[in-house]
Amino acid sequence: MADLNTKISDFVWKNLSEKHVNGKKDKFWESLCKTGTELWLDTGGIEEAEANWSAEMSALTTNNTLLNNEIQKGIYDVFISEAKSIVRDLPLQEKVKEIAFILNARHGLRLASKFGGLVSVELHTDTSHDIKAIEYYGKRLHEICPEQFIVKVPYTAEGLIGARRLRDAGVRINFTIEFSARENVLVTRVARPDYLNVFLGRIGAFMINNKLGDGSGAGEVAVISSQNWVTGLSAKNPWQTKLIAASLRNYNQLELLAGTDVFTMPPKVAAAGRRSLTGKFKSRTHENYAVSMYPSAKEAHIEKFWTVSDNVLNLAERLASKVPATGAELIHIAHEEGCEDMFPSLTKEEKAFIASDGKIPVYSRWEKKIKENKIAPDTLLTLAGLASFTTDQKLLDDRIMGIIA
Repeated sequence: MADLNTKISDFVWKNLSEKHVNGKKDKFWESLCKTGTELWLDTGGIEEAEANWSAEMSALTTNNTLLNNEIQKGIYDVFISEAKSIVRDLPLQEKVKEIAFILNARHGLRLASKFGGLVSVELHTDTSHDIKAIEYYGKRLHEICPEQFIVKVPYTAEGLIGARRLRDAGVRINFTIEFSARENVLVTRVARPDYLNVFLGRIGAFMINNKLGDGSGAGEVAVISSQNWVTGLSAKNPWQTKLIAASLRNYNQLELLAGTDVFTMPPKVAAAGRRSLTGKFKSRTHENYAVSMYPSAKEAHIEKFWTVSDNVLNLAERLASKVPATGAELIHIAHEEGCEDMFPSLTKEEKAFIASDGKIPVYSRWEKKIKENKIAPDTLLTLAGLASFTTDQKLLDDRIMGIIA
């Protein structure tokens, strides 16, 4: 297998010929950076990124969805055919997974070569609950481009353990699909990643779609609370973890959340902000924004997006003192510490609901379990996020299968 890995590494680097982009300095983005915020573009589209790239931007981030968007354009169909010969001795499903890995690495290298910054590359969703696979593929991505690749690991019990092992091995980690301060307290203490996230736009969408509020405030408060918790915990640690306000939905958030460690900005949001805002930024990391909540949200535990209970703090310290060997052990400990709602037990039918609802869960399906503290809104969004990525990963895999089978 080591020989195959070498061949794959050579293949993804072969004939890489992206013309480097030297971003121009921009006072607008320079002003935002002065608040302490790093600027990343959230796209896999090379032309789209080039149109918005400036000297103040330091990274790009991709995911299963964004990579699938590029693959479905057909731009890698010939590359997939060429990759088939390298993995010819593997079983069909393993061929598909390896070629998906090759595509992830190749597209990441194109972005890294063209823009010169860091690039977040994401693991295949099949690895999400497999610690050994997280380690194996994470190390391989790191070895392909150790100076620029950051490996994205999803929020699962196994992801916490796998990410910690990768981080201890010197792999840079972007821990992903979090929605709350309490999730990020666990991630900071247990996984010790370089970066972690709050996907704030989906919090607002969850409120709107389920008629729990008008969508304002909740995502921003979740980011600010996470930022302050992560900053406080990192100050006590020999390693540093930074918070990403992930995939901003509205250009006004550039002002509302200025001072957050990192913004990942879809190009459309970055362009809209550049056109519409004054560029006079100041840090807002201690703002206390109002959260819109309708009476229907009274028992929805929306506050769990930004509050961190003693139970969660106790769980974080217990897991940090001795990281479990398995995801099942971690989940058992979480239940012992009164945090069942963060790692819930789901029936087959409930798992199907998560997958069918898409990125935004239907609150009415879960209202009773939320009231009973057996699941929580942040956990629902995390589960839905992983299910959504899994759907897009399957579309990508299906295209590979159609070419090589």
